[in-house]
Amino acid sequence: MTEPAIAARGLRKSYGDKKVLDGIDLTVPGGTVFSLLGPNGAGKTTAVKILSTLVTADAGELRVAGHDLAADPQAVRAAIGVTGQFSAVDGLITGEENMLLMADLHHLSRKEGRRVTGELLERFDLVEAAKKPAATYSGGMKRRLDIAMTLVGGPRVIFLDEPTTGLDPRSRHNMWQIIRELVTGGVTVFLTTQYLEEADQLADRIAVLDGGRIAAEGTAEELKRLVPGGHVRLRFTDPVAYRAAAPALPGATRDDESLSLQVPSDGSQRDLRSVLDRLDSAGIEADELTVHTPDLDDVFFALTGSAAAIPAQPKENVR
Repeated sequence: MTEPAIAARGLRKSYGDKKVLDGIDLTVPGGTVFSLLGPNGAGKTTAVKILSTLVTADAGELRVAGHDLAADPQAVRAAIGVTGQFSAVDGLITGEENMLLMADLHHLSRKEGRRVTGELLERFDLVEAAKKPAATYSGGMKRRLDIAMTLVGGPRVIFLDEPTTGLDPRSRHNMWQIIRELVTGGVTVFLTTQYLEEADQLADRIAVLDGGRIAAEGTAEELKRLVPGGHVRLRFTDPVAYRAAAPALPGATRDDESLSLQVPSDGSQRDLRSVLDRLDSAGIEADELTVHTPDLDDVFFALTGSAAAIPAQPKENVR
């Protein structure tokens, strides 16, 4: 079997009496996006710093890009790229000069550095701004330049620590597309984010970190199934149909004011068909049907109990 791009067993880190990471296990297959979710202070950034060799773990067996983190940290550094929450771009020099500086740091020849710089500036749509001071760039442009700089050394694994923090929705979506393209090219992305939609959109697997431990791990759909609360909401305009529908749907919760019924459901096609079949058998037709399934907001709150996160917004699909 192919070795995982990132593997951690029993990762621990404390600062004084505070356990930041309390024996976490992580496995990230190559060429995938792995997202680490958690409230502020959960240890996400600490995990990134340890796996990218910036901080030493107290304990744990750690391998990144096929190299043992403790035995050969230099080999790990040569195989990874890191983009933190705050831009590493030097605003006093141009975008092109920032790129060439990274090429020098990676010991590329002058010719190779200029070739790689040109390709990445074009790839990240920064050619027109290349000769301008980076201080004049928008937030989205600086983040694109930041990731372009990270790619100069051709990393196989990239750590993105809250890469879209502070970006407007359009810039955030542009960044998502860049991340998808990186993975298509075979790069492994380890992503930390507080935007739950971001993890839902991008991640092949998600781990929820809380209190220094992994509270749950799986695909977005697997995590959503951990949380109860899915339901189908049926609304009627005819009071007679509404009153007749209630006995046909055992377990339904009534709302006499809005003439609506809420039926527990996992949102699956089979479950929806069962609800509709019961209505058909009773000769009743609802005027509106909406489905609510738990989303990552619900998962986040259920697993972390965080009151600091943005309140969950139910996502309902009208059918």
